[in-house]
Amino acid sequence: MKIFAIGDLHLPGGDLKPMDVFGEHWKNHFEKISRDWCSRVAEDDWVLIPGDISWALQLREALPDLRRIGMLPGNIVLLRGNHDYWWTSLTQLRTALPERMHVVQNDALDAGSFVIAGTRGWTIPQAGSSAQDVKIFKREVLRLSMSLQEAGRIAEGRPIVAMMHYPPVPIEWMKTGTEFTKLLSDSGVSNCVYGHLHGQSIAYGFNGIFDSVRYDLVSCDALNFTLKEIILNR
Repeated sequence: MKIFAIGDLHLPGGDLKPMDVFGEHWKNHFEKISRDWCSRVAEDDWVLIPGDISWALQLREALPDLRRIGMLPGNIVLLRGNHDYWWTSLTQLRTALPERMHVVQNDALDAGSFVIAGTRGWTIPQAGSSAQDVKIFKREVLRLSMSLQEAGRIAEGRPIVAMMHYPPVPIEWMKTGTEFTKLLSDSGVSNCVYGHLHGQSIAYGFNGIFDSVRYDLVSCDALNFTLKEIILNR
């Protein structure tokens, strides 16, 4: 059994929204991802997708995208990103998902040899941040705490892998860490995968071990539209 991750698929959501407006390298990007996915992922492997899955605004518009992903091999876990406006009712979503596709939202998922937790996250507040940004950040800290508590209850010594959409430890916060990184480290998380960063912003993503947790940026263009194999850190 292997673990892979890739985020920010940005599928069209019924609008045929072309991603190559963001650069020629985005042309036919899901076909590139699918070829790599099918060549490397076995049916008992796990693929983590930490957000920005579809441009759809409604679940019915996102379903064709979810089904395209669901046709690929492996067990697939979704997390909500900041552009996943179609992700509203969790009950409706879980009912509509293809077989072998799961979601994590304020809870945790037992994946057999490991446990998956996570939340969307948010921009780390700094001097001058709006009251709304601070409010959303604090809410996301609480949601991560809830998810990790649930993971801790069911892990029983197995590794915990966290998914986040926003970077939990931007490079400028490496010296002090953040409330997200403290929660992840204190909860004994092995690995954390995240996305959200594209283009020139990829350079600000951190890949490596910080305070005992292995972090990997897995937005698809940061990976040249191939999956990242996640090696458990403990």
